[in-house]
This record gives sequence, structure tokens and C-alpha cells, in this order.
Amino acid sequence: MSTSKSTAIAAMTPRKTAKRRATRKPTTVHESESPVEDVYHYFGSDDDDDDDDVKSLHSDALDEESDCAVKKETRKKRGRVPSPAKPKPDSKDKSTPHTKSKRGASNKMPAKKKRKVGEDEDEQGSDLELKDGQMVVGRVVQAPKIGWAPNGQISQHILDFLMHMQDPACNDRVWFKLHEPVYRRCEKEFKNFVEAFTTMLTEVDLQIPPLPPKDVIHRIYRDIRFSNDKTPYKTGFSASFSRSGRKGIFAFYHIMIRPGNESLFAAGAWCPAKNELSAIRNHISYSSDRLREIISGPEFVSHFGEPRPHPKGKRQNVFGAEDELKTAPKGVEKNHKDIDLLKCRSLAVSRTFTDDQVLKSTFIQEVEKVARILQPFVHCLNDMITLPVGNASNEEDDEDDE
Repeated sequence: MSTSKSTAIAAMTPRKTAKRRATRKPTTVHESESPVEDVYHYFGSDDDDDDDDVKSLHSDALDEESDCAVKKETRKKRGRVPSPAKPKPDSKDKSTPHTKSKRGASNKMPAKKKRKVGEDEDEQGSDLELKDGQMVVGRVVQAPKIGWAPNGQISQHILDFLMHMQDPACNDRVWFKLHEPVYRRCEKEFKNFVEAFTTMLTEVDLQIPPLPPKDVIHRIYRDIRFSNDKTPYKTGFSASFSRSGRKGIFAFYHIMIRPGNESLFAAGAWCPAKNELSAIRNHISYSSDRLREIISGPEFVSHFGEPRPHPKGKRQNVFGAEDELKTAPKGVEKNHKDIDLLKCRSLAVSRTFTDDQVLKSTFIQEVEKVARILQPFVHCLNDMITLPVGNASNEEDDEDDE
């Protein structure tokens, strides 16, 4: 009995359960009526939220949701309703060309903004990486691209730059550094001018070697070590030509470009060294005929003045230099017939040119006329420097024979 009863009960249990499940009617359960179902519903919703949170944190899900949102918004704007008969396109190909163009435009906008911000940073100089001790002092000025002269000529750009050099506010290292591209371009044009000038001068004076511009042009930087004037830069471009270039013991030709109608062409022996000055004075003491004949020539006088000291001590011919002695040099009598020449420490003359003359295409030709007048003067001084006393006249006779 006990066995059969337990068997019956075991057999009935699944039937009753099945019957109850079959006869149970679907009813709406309220929170107050079914606390168990309510508890189950609470935990079930929490699991759903966890799934949603995990899904929402996934980067692919974020991309898909954002794409879907964009697609839905685009469809709403255009008023399109997808047809149920047509198969839905793949999620990767859902976007229309219109939405793609919008999406591409939206992707490009940040790049434009970023580029604009970058330009603003360049203007403010905030993107510069400065080392220790460095600071921003200004913006570099680039050289003009037009208005430069052909080879062998001087342009207005050179005069403008040198005019700034005459201004103390500009003649400093900071201003010069910011305008260095302009200086380099002016320097290039002056080198081309000097190259053409050298060709002309070597034809006028065969004793002048055809050296490259770098061997005759003077630097723009001043030597301020022993000067009270600490201005770092010169106010003109210049070059000197002699038997040995811009340096040496020989008499020279000198060309200088300076704005304000102060450009000049000079020739002679300017501040010669002690030995060279002594040699010149010895030749003058022995005989000054050759030198006086040259400086008294009509063409020489027409360009450089009368061959005698100016009554007011002004510059005239070879006389009136700042370093001229007030009294006779040591060992020379005060009543010497050539005392006016013996007082000179420099034997040089110069001819100035206006800015308009410098800017002309025929400027080199005008200087050539003056160089031909100065050529005998330079040769005479070179003979006095290099030849023994008494031989200078013989050298003059040889040149006349040629």
C-alpha cells in the first residue's frame, strides 16, 4: 500500500501540475496583488538595464546607434518612408549620397576650424618652441619681389634700405635681424653692380686685377672696439680696388653708395701707413713736378678743384683733409716750396653723385669718365710708394712711351 500510494502520488504530481498550467487564465497582475511577481519583475528589469548599460558602453554599439540616429533624422527631413516590400539595405550602405555629403561636410568642418585656429596661433606666435633665453622680438620682413635693377645698376631698394641705416632707431641688431632678407637681397644686387664695375675699371687701369666681388667689397659691420660711436652698421655699401684688392699698401679706387646725394667715387692714398707715407714725402721733397702736373690738369681741376689749399680750410683737390697737419712734419723746413703737399697725411680726391645719377642705367659710364682722369694720379702714388727716390720720373717716361 505504501508503495502504490507513493507511486500514485508521484504519477499524479506531474499531471496536476500540467492541468493547473493548462487551466490557468492569463490575468493582469498588479503590484499590490502579486508581490512575488513584482519582485521577479524588479530583478528582471535590472538585468535588462545591465544588458543595456553593457551594450551602451560598447564602442561599436555607440557607432551603430549614432549612425541609426543620423539615418532616421535624415529620413524624417526628406520625408521618405521605407517600403516593406523592398529589402532593407545593409547598415553600412543605408546612407544616401545626400547624407554622405552632409556627413563628409560635417567631418571637414572641424578640420577647417582647426586650421583657422592654427593660423591664429601662428599670428600670435604661440606655437613657437622657444629655448631657454629666447624671446619673440618681432616679425621678419621679406624682401620685395619687384623693383630690382638689372645687373650693373642700382635700384631704389638699396637707397631705401641704407636710408634706414642712417636712422639710429633702425641701426641696431634687432631691427637688422628682422630685415635681414631685405639686406641680403640688396647685397646681391650690389655684388652684381660691383662685378660690372670691376670689368669697367680693369679696362681703364691695367694694374687693377679682375678680382671677385667678395675680395673688394667692404663689410657692412663696423669695427666699434676703439670707437666712441657704437653704431653697429655702416650707412653705405662700398668697395675698394687696388693692385691687391681692397687691402694692401697701394693707392686705390673707392666706390660708395649712400643715399641723400652722398654717393662718391674716390681715388688716392687714404691714411697710408708710416712707411708708405714716408716714401711719398721723400719723393715730394725730391721732386713734386709729376704730382703737381697731374693735379693741375684742366680735367682734374674741373672735377676736384684748384690745386691749392682752400682759404677757409675746406676740402679742395688733395688738400683740406681732416688729418692734415697744421705745421710742417718732423724734419721738414717750414718754408719748403712743397710744404702744402708735405702737410698732407692723405693724398686722395673724391667726386660725389646725386641719387638720381646713381639710379640711372648709365651710372657706370659716368664713373668711368672720372676713373680715366684719376688713373695717372693713382699710378703716380703707386710709383712713389714702391720705387726708390729718383726713379719715379723714369717710370713716368716709360708710360709716356707706351
